[in-house]
Amino acid sequence: MNKSSFFIIGQHAVIEALRNPKRKVLRIFLTEESKKNIHKKSPNQNLLNNVKVYFKTKKELDKYSTRENLQHQGYVAEVEPIHKPILKEYIKDKDNITLICLDGVTDPRNIGSIIRSAASFNIDGIILKERNFPSESKLMYKAASGAIEYMNIFEVSNINSTLKNLKEKNFWVYGFDSNGKKDFTDIEWKGNNILLFGSEGSGMHKHTSKYADFLVKIEINKKIESLNISNSAAIVFHHLSYLKKRVD
Repeated sequence: MNKSSFFIIGQHAVIEALRNPKRKVLRIFLTEESKKNIHKKSPNQNLLNNVKVYFKTKKELDKYSTRENLQHQGYVAEVEPIHKPILKEYIKDKDNITLICLDGVTDPRNIGSIIRSAASFNIDGIILKERNFPSESKLMYKAASGAIEYMNIFEVSNINSTLKNLKEKNFWVYGFDSNGKKDFTDIEWKGNNILLFGSEGSGMHKHTSKYADFLVKIEINKKIESLNISNSAAIVFHHLSYLKKRVD
């Protein structure tokens, strides 16, 4: 195993890694059944070309997922990380960008689910604090269900300074908070926007929330205290995608 490589598991995570020309897949471990399934899903493309393939039994593959209590589905791959995009370069000469910023969100399952929803509804990218991003987490890759291969993930050293710089470049920052005065569906959502989400437990850090131009909320049944962050994010992403389609 290379120093920079790591393992991912699960059908969608592994197949999408194989489909991604930017992702280097070093080795893949499959059951006979999962190999057949790969060919069924991509009959016109040999995804296993130039990849070292090893056939294993389901039991032999269990060792790669037992500790995380995950289902490998007969797919395990050793991969290298993708080249990290640079936020400053990405936003240059672009308009109508929508980015997510996760403040204090560290749970790999939630991050993976948010990545999956963001890719599904054409969000342009996700900003996270570098030390909070579980870049080699099997759980995150499994929860993202392959969507991580199609999402711009910007790892930054400081969330607050990043937001400050983006505001200076004509981005509006919308902090999602249950105490927000306005429902997010009442916003026009034009121009360049940052959707700022805090952690499930404590929400946005107090100092970080000061960088929000507006605090908005998702109106839900008063009897329910809150939504899971990944559910909240998916609702917002879908609404913005719907608005964009109406304009287009």
